[in-house]
Amino acid sequence: MWAVARRPRWIALLVLAIVLAGVFAALGKWQLERSIENGKPLPAGTETRRALDDVTTPEKPVGSTLAGQKVTVSGRFVAGDTTILTGRSGGGTYQTVGHLVDDVTGASLPVVIGWSDQRSAAVAGGDRLTDGATMTVQGRYYPAESPDQDAFEQGEYSAVAPARFVNTWKAFDDRMYGGYVVAGAAVADAAGLGTIADQAPTREVQFDWLNLFYAVEWVVFAGFAVFLWYRFVKDAWEREQDEEREAAEAAAGAAPEDGPVVELPPVDDARAEPGRR
Repeated sequence: MWAVARRPRWIALLVLAIVLAGVFAALGKWQLERSIENGKPLPAGTETRRALDDVTTPEKPVGSTLAGQKVTVSGRFVAGDTTILTGRSGGGTYQTVGHLVDDVTGASLPVVIGWSDQRSAAVAGGDRLTDGATMTVQGRYYPAESPDQDAFEQGEYSAVAPARFVNTWKAFDDRMYGGYVVAGAAVADAAGLGTIADQAPTREVQFDWLNLFYAVEWVVFAGFAVFLWYRFVKDAWEREQDEEREAAEAAAGAAPEDGPVVELPPVDDARAEPGRR
């Protein structure tokens, strides 16, 4: 079989199979690297406090690397735009959300101020900050939540949803940040409310099994490219063997089966029958 494989035609096909196998192997390596990279924790740059205007702009969505970022923002809380939320984690039966107008951009920003177990105290805490004075808020910045996450009826809200605030806030100039801030202890104390229990976001990412499956798949393709060349060569060799065997059988069938024919001389009738004359 290897005599057939050394022919120029099959050598060229082998080179092509090796090139294809190399390409498939490279794709498998890339998928494996993606699988490993996606399984690494995200960088913990969120623990370095930065000005809100340095990390984002109004109406810009909050990406995964920015969720939980420690930020500082200065502005004024708008009177009459305090919202009370229920059913949230972080402390208390009621949580107060204020409408902060950023001094730098003039855009609106929801700020979770603090919590209380009494609704009246939660409302009063929010109103306490709406005296028109500029306040510096330090906290963590999170992606905006959807109104669909509201889990309570009878006018109770549970989501920090800017999409809803644009319809409920009285003072709004159509520019909104794409997330919200959970304020720290200083703001909660100024409002006379409890501080929201807020911790650094977890950065655990599950291993990407899908990319690993793709990597194995490309390796199988690489092996199949070489195996396909082997099958082509073997089929050609077997076909030639069959043709040689059929030719040999045909040659053997054309030869006489008995020995050479010997011609006998004619028989003399007189000698063959001595009684006849």
